[in-house]
Amino acid sequence: MRSELVSGFCDPRFSEIERQFSEGLESGFETGASVAIEYQGEMVVNLWGGYKDREHTVPWLEDTIINVFSTTKAITATCILRLIDQGKIDLMANVGEYWPEYACNGKENTKVSDFLCHRAAMHGFQGSMPSLDYRDWDSWVSVLAKQAPFREPGTTQGYHALTFGWLVGELVRRVDGRGVGQYFKEEIAEPFGLDFRIGLDAAAIARCADILVDPQPTPWSMTAIALAPDFLLPSRLRELKTYLRMGDTKVAFATKSESSGDMNSPEWREAEIPSANGHGTAASLAALFGILSAGGERQGHTIFAPRTLELALTPLSKGPDTVIFGAPIHFGVGYDLGLGITTFGGTAHPRRIFGHCGVGGSVAFGDPKNALGYAFVGNRMHKLKDLYRTSNQLTRTLMTIVE
Repeated sequence: MRSELVSGFCDPRFSEIERQFSEGLESGFETGASVAIEYQGEMVVNLWGGYKDREHTVPWLEDTIINVFSTTKAITATCILRLIDQGKIDLMANVGEYWPEYACNGKENTKVSDFLCHRAAMHGFQGSMPSLDYRDWDSWVSVLAKQAPFREPGTTQGYHALTFGWLVGELVRRVDGRGVGQYFKEEIAEPFGLDFRIGLDAAAIARCADILVDPQPTPWSMTAIALAPDFLLPSRLRELKTYLRMGDTKVAFATKSESSGDMNSPEWREAEIPSANGHGTAASLAALFGILSAGGERQGHTIFAPRTLELALTPLSKGPDTVIFGAPIHFGVGYDLGLGITTFGGTAHPRRIFGHCGVGGSVAFGDPKNALGYAFVGNRMHKLKDLYRTSNQLTRTLMTIVE
């Protein structure tokens, strides 16, 4: 019998997905969430349930949208890949060919590929995070164009948590004339009927669920590791200490304030931050990755050709990632290959899957072997150790079903 908290539909072949999804809501581990799966051109799972708010007064509906944070990077990558497919961007060209102002202060030889696989050494801002309005695109981009990189571009991989969006997004704008939000809307979302957007209007904001942040542990344990003598630490913690002292993590994840209110504010939702503030439904993300995994074409519309997907799935960088504590994250053209961020320190997913996760626990990916698109989105931002627990469980179950 279906849980009273859950609505939608589920093909009987995927009933274990529904059971696990329902359990997550009934146990209270998740507050509001949705999971969707497209398999071989058919939407076989589209479930949603729980609540949009912490007080459990507003139910999560079919058209509820949620901030998916860095899952947005996969959307931005898809836009760049479309431009590559059309011959408008050369992955191996210098960024300065498209954005001349960027080619200064040691960034002259930065390649487009460095942006897409987090090797531009621009994972944050020199000094401190600027106190700019998130909606002021030109100012954010100008700061990045003028500053020096943290080290020589191309020499290290360091996850560009926020800056990825402004860097890659400005490339789209310079080449096409449209921002990523408008480009995705007109070139992909509208032709394929996808309920996903970067930059919200009032009507879309009214459909948003709030991000609910669990109390996070104090950073004392990380500080203790950074200060501890090497002889007291096992090898893995000595490696972690190296990256903590490097400081890239703190730089990459710096914010304008320590408050979680930013992510639910009109300023954040209205802005266009193509690395971190895309909003949409699980069904739209599953459909997108289902289309990409099945050839990139549907009903006369094409995102990009299969040859471009092959390019996208060729690793450009394999870590160690200086921001994610030396993790061996494999990046293709903007996609996290194998969703390594979600399984860091645990059991890996198949390397062939491609997509991205977000710090709120949302995950979306495609699987070309099975013509599969998957997405899980939710509004409960768990502690780091539990961040992807639900999606990882659903993903492993799904892989068992289709294989």
